[in-house]
Amino acid sequence: MAAEEYDLVVRGGTLVTAGGSGPGDLGVADGRIVQLGGPMRGRRELDASGAYVLPGAVDTHVHLQATAPGPGDEPGFVDDFASGSRAALAGGVTTLGNMTFPADEAQSVEEAVARDLAAAGACSAVDYVLHPGLLRADDASLAAIPALAAQGHMSIKLFMMSLDEEADPSRLVAAVKRAGDAGMLTLVHCEDGALTRFVAEDLTASGRDALTHYPASRPDFTEAASVERAVAVCRATGAPVCLVHLSSGAALDAARRARAGGLPVYVETRPLYLHLTAEAHAASDGARFVGMPPLRQANDSRALWNGLADGSVDTVATDHAPWFLRDKLSPGHRLTAPRAGVAELETMVPMLYDAGVRTGRLSLERLVAVTATAPARLHGLYPRKGTLAPGADADLLVLDPDEERVIDGAAMESRAGYSVHDGRRVLGWPRFTVSRGEVVYADRTVTARPGRGRWLRRTRTGTPT
Repeated sequence: MAAEEYDLVVRGGTLVTAGGSGPGDLGVADGRIVQLGGPMRGRRELDASGAYVLPGAVDTHVHLQATAPGPGDEPGFVDDFASGSRAALAGGVTTLGNMTFPADEAQSVEEAVARDLAAAGACSAVDYVLHPGLLRADDASLAAIPALAAQGHMSIKLFMMSLDEEADPSRLVAAVKRAGDAGMLTLVHCEDGALTRFVAEDLTASGRDALTHYPASRPDFTEAASVERAVAVCRATGAPVCLVHLSSGAALDAARRARAGGLPVYVETRPLYLHLTAEAHAASDGARFVGMPPLRQANDSRALWNGLADGSVDTVATDHAPWFLRDKLSPGHRLTAPRAGVAELETMVPMLYDAGVRTGRLSLERLVAVTATAPARLHGLYPRKGTLAPGADADLLVLDPDEERVIDGAAMESRAGYSVHDGRRVLGWPRFTVSRGEVVYADRTVTARPGRGRWLRRTRTGTPT
């Protein structure tokens, strides 16, 4: 039988999906996967020998800015859609979900969405969705929810701590109900505002306001209490919720109970909580590790790893939200005003492979599930994204399991200029990244042009399995 000729052939690797793996070549035409295995020829061919061919990662939780802060601006997250998407491709991430919040109380959520659509359309090198974020649950924000769904934005982001800031907390419950009625998924940041304020103020009053005490200022019960509240909202409304960047074993136990009771409650964690613990804050530069929620204890990390393996943690996403190090470490930066956020887009998949697959904590198939297939399913992108199958977008990560690098944030694509994992030796890095059939990362170089990424209109959400 004559071999078909395609635009691109990835040859000699091990193809890995959430359902299994095996040796084989992969053919690409017109930006889509068209053949797995069998004879084929390519006008361009990539050598994947000794490597794994995975679906490109789908990171559905990042904070990229329409405009990154410049000299003299107020400090803030430093990656825009250009630098952030380059970091994504260098780390094997081919689809992003950006948290899109109004810049202030005067800006509407619709205006924020228009702002980010314009910025990403001009600058993003990867495909993307937006998660409109509500700063408040006023009449205008509630009215915007079904309109956003009609436009193809099938998720919203809320903070449970906002329940305690609303004049009428039931309005936030109404927002979740309205989102569910429109077929949308609500992403929920679970920390209890009243409890975290009380604990932080108590520490401050006793003179323990330095960021070395940051983990103690937001103990695990403040997260678990908020998870229980989010579960109650889910139970009351019937609307699906995803508990984002879950950090503790106590919170995971609460989510497990909800799932066992048949509620549509899904769990996302982030690399920060898998690889680091609260002891990092004791260092003189411990403020560099500040995230929301904070780093936890070793037993919490073990619980999350176990949750990834047994399926009670559905997805891993970075919550990529980097600052310049000088701003993270600036004097006067105390418990009550933490600059939370770190850069992890470029290191997420390599570190999960190194600390997960190589150690036996995760199978290769489970790595694909939590970084690609489950997030694509949950956010209504599957089977276009998150899998290797004929008809799917040719978003590919060719992972070399034998390539060792020492993490050096100063040499990475993020504008942060540092990594919380600096100095760590990691085995398993991208050899190639392919986005819709275009080779966009090779020889440790991002070659994608700004603005080539596409906004992905969604008509539904789903479940991770």
